[in-house]
Amino acid sequence: MLRSLECPPAEGRGEDPRVAGLKSAVARLRRELAAYRSELTDRAVAEEEIAGLAALAAEGSPDPARLRRSLLLIAGAVGSVSALAGGMGEVRRAVEQFDSPAPAV
Repeated sequence: MLRSLECPPAEGRGEDPRVAGLKSAVARLRRELAAYRSELTDRAVAEEEIAGLAALAAEGSPDPARLRRSLLLIAGAVGSVSALAGGMGEVRRAVEQFDSPAPAV
């Protein structure tokens, strides 16, 4: 696994662990999509929304509604590609974490 493409652990930085998880999940999905060489009709849509999720995570307190919208667009763009299922699942779980209050840091 390429650690340089992932975010460093959030420990000690005061970062919301949900944001750190989202950053990590988005990085994984981005890598998996880049490695998937078969044609995807809506690859550009998926890549754009993944970039949007990364930007939202970088802001530090993303809007849950915007996260869910991006997740739905990405899921629609990649369809049921099994090679991307792990990354999609991780992003989905990370997005779902924003439906509950932020944990104490």
